[in-house]
Amino acid sequence: MYKPVVGVISVSKVASLGKTVSAGVTALLCTPEAQAHNPLTSVGQAQVSGLLTAFLLAAFWLLYLRGARQVGAHRYRYWGFHATAVLTVLTLLGPLDDLAKTSTAAHMTQHMLLMVVIAPLWVLSRPLPQIAAGAGRLLAPVWRGPLRLAAHPLIVAYLHGLLIWFWHLPYFYMLAVENAWWHAVEHACFLLSAGLFWWAVLRANRAHAPWAMLALLLTLMHTGFLGAVLTFAQA
Repeated sequence: MYKPVVGVISVSKVASLGKTVSAGVTALLCTPEAQAHNPLTSVGQAQVSGLLTAFLLAAFWLLYLRGARQVGAHRYRYWGFHATAVLTVLTLLGPLDDLAKTSTAAHMTQHMLLMVVIAPLWVLSRPLPQIAAGAGRLLAPVWRGPLRLAAHPLIVAYLHGLLIWFWHLPYFYMLAVENAWWHAVEHACFLLSAGLFWWAVLRANRAHAPWAMLALLLTLMHTGFLGAVLTFAQA
């Protein structure tokens, strides 16, 4: 039996957690290296897209906090969710996002963090019961369709792979680098499709486990090949 950490968390503790996280994230986002795409200091399209990204992440986070007061969560999953949320904010709005504009290595690091670190960590934190409780019935259709699709790991792997290769074609790669809005769309494609992929792989039942392993192998093979192509293209 696990001990839920929420459902008994007071409003003051939630507020204290929010203030601590907010102060730390703000300090990191306000470094000179982070100012180009930072919603606090950037201008024009970069600022608007940054603000929209920050708003969506904050809404997702607040829905979890709201739902967590109603539906208990395992201690490690609860704190794992918050740690992953902080990592997501820093990856999308921190100094790395600015470096990704001029550095291919930083750009690829950002993509890898979104797809190979953040997405599976969020799946492992199992936030859906809390998100569902926080959102009520209003947003239920948003995840019902994708979760049905996640019952077919290979289909999800094909979709995820298609988006990866699409955004690494030279034209679309540069489009994302040069346009803040398309950059945000690219990140959304990677994070959402990777989340669905890892859900299909990590949450597969016994009947779907062989297909999940095949989907994982397929993804490792084609992303490894893409990495080799990009490496030699830079040579």
